[in-house]
Amino acid sequence: MITRRKLLNNSLILGCSAAASPFITPISLLAAPTDNRFVVIVLRGGMDGLDVVQPIGDKNFSSLRNKIKTGEAAGAHDLDGFFALHSALGDLMPLYKANQLAFAHALSTPYRDKRSHFDGQDFLENGGFATNGGLTKQRDGWLNRLLSFIPNSSISTAFSVGRQRLMILDGKQQTSSWSPDSDLDLSPQAQILLKKLYENDKLFASSADIALDLSGKMDSSMGAGRAAKAKALAAFAADRLNEETRIAAFSIGGWDTHRNQSATLPRALKELSAAILTLKNRLGANWDRTAILAMTEFGRTVRENGSAGTDHGTGGAMLMAGGAVAGGKIYGEWPGLATSDLYENRDLNPTSDVRSYAASAIADLFSIKKSTLETSIFPQLDMGEKKRIIL
Repeated sequence: MITRRKLLNNSLILGCSAAASPFITPISLLAAPTDNRFVVIVLRGGMDGLDVVQPIGDKNFSSLRNKIKTGEAAGAHDLDGFFALHSALGDLMPLYKANQLAFAHALSTPYRDKRSHFDGQDFLENGGFATNGGLTKQRDGWLNRLLSFIPNSSISTAFSVGRQRLMILDGKQQTSSWSPDSDLDLSPQAQILLKKLYENDKLFASSADIALDLSGKMDSSMGAGRAAKAKALAAFAADRLNEETRIAAFSIGGWDTHRNQSATLPRALKELSAAILTLKNRLGANWDRTAILAMTEFGRTVRENGSAGTDHGTGGAMLMAGGAVAGGKIYGEWPGLATSDLYENRDLNPTSDVRSYAASAIADLFSIKKSTLETSIFPQLDMGEKKRIIL
């Protein structure tokens, strides 16, 4: 029997077989008094930026990758004569040509050497660093801290959907969560009961409607593969962004490509491509006021391993998309791939802090001061010269 007590945990806990899928990840939504939209996609697992945005113009690149297929022979799309885009992201090339897609290369958080997924993701989502290079003591996220500096921002549409919360939204600012805890398949009768249960409670009626909306989208994608699930999740986010939501965050997994990378990486890239194109198509005119940042915890080794994959590295890449993005280019200072240029003789040497790109986007989208970004939102960040990634 479904009871109100069972459904409540902070705000709303609703179990359904679709959302319990391992392919479903948290999504956080926040309302703010602005026309601009900001979407953060966390790429969990360490995306190999050298395979996604391939430096085919670097004379050392081809000798580092033999089993992993790259370049023109692998169907990569030329970007600027030096870099080429992985063939699995070919559907995004029209965005690049329309200056609505960009990339940043050779960047990372200040996290170094241990190359742990858990620590790397915590550093990326917390966004703050102590003076000794370690993570700040507070276990909160930089999007949560951002809320304190956006006047009249609202958490009425802030939800964490999935079993795992995103640290990026955790913190002092209150948020709501929807975290499925069982394999409950909602029949039409159960959905009617849920609506009746909350019809006289405005706050939770709204929560229930949103929960059922996502449940329906996910149910329709069951059995259709990861790309279809990414489309459903992105469609849910876009529908909220077309309403009062202005900030959305969710994650996409599948980037830990230790083996057979040429076969495994395209699946994750197709999922990312599907999410971005769904956001574009669903947002309509609001796409022109949207910036999407797809960020990963670290890059991967420049040399392929014996299993035709790559291991945990340091320097990586970021994808930026949206009508508000100054696209059609590759940002960042390229360090080179000669042995003497590598970090610890194994990784792409980072030349930029990934947080500086997020900070630059936030500064332009939400009029946040540089001093606030470098101390309160991203502690110990030195933005340097501001990057103009937003139109």
